[in-house]
Amino acid sequence: MSNGKDLDKRDLIVKRIARELRDGFYVNLGIGMPTLVANHVPAGMDVILQSENGMLGIGPYPAEGSEDSDLINAGKETVSEMAGTAYFSSADSFAMIRGGHIDLSVLGAMEVDEKGNLANWMIPGKMVKGMGGAMDLVAGARRVIVAMVHTTKEGQPKILRKCTLPLTGVQVVNTIVTEMAVIQVTAAGLMLEEVAPGLTAEDVRRATEATLSVSPNLKQMGN
Repeated sequence: MSNGKDLDKRDLIVKRIARELRDGFYVNLGIGMPTLVANHVPAGMDVILQSENGMLGIGPYPAEGSEDSDLINAGKETVSEMAGTAYFSSADSFAMIRGGHIDLSVLGAMEVDEKGNLANWMIPGKMVKGMGGAMDLVAGARRVIVAMVHTTKEGQPKILRKCTLPLTGVQVVNTIVTEMAVIQVTAAGLMLEEVAPGLTAEDVRRATEATLSVSPNLKQMGN
């Protein structure tokens, strides 16, 4: 049952983030939930998805039985290719990222705080495979959206006054999208702009440690 609820949460989040895509954008989707955004690119929109392992022009997840084991994203998942897909070395891939050529980066997070600081690469004492491209992406992308569930499995807030885990980047997050809300990071702090159907601003505040200002134009979160 909980697995179904988790899938519903992820679906709500990635569909909402897909609405932030724009024609002509170069977009990097992080490992895990963010990769699902690829399945929800609006029809007719020309968005070029980039993977730091050296692929530009990622398509949706392939249908079962049509997978190509040589076509994988940075999370080692099989993907499809679009017409005109290009392949290159990791060095060229990171030159794109560090050179500021990525319009939008969508990443997961363990913690975000009210200054837009992000922690998403390690928990001290636990095995770490590596930081991947996250540090480069948050420093180089023109805009950073965090895709995450609002609280931990234990119900503890993940949007904090100050991150407690090692930081991936300082003041790098622009927008946070959870299954409960859409929150903008502003110079004055966190601004609640949208709430999920059936929830109120107060519900979101109770699940959030950081201070939330409520937009005068607060609306229901759609997808």
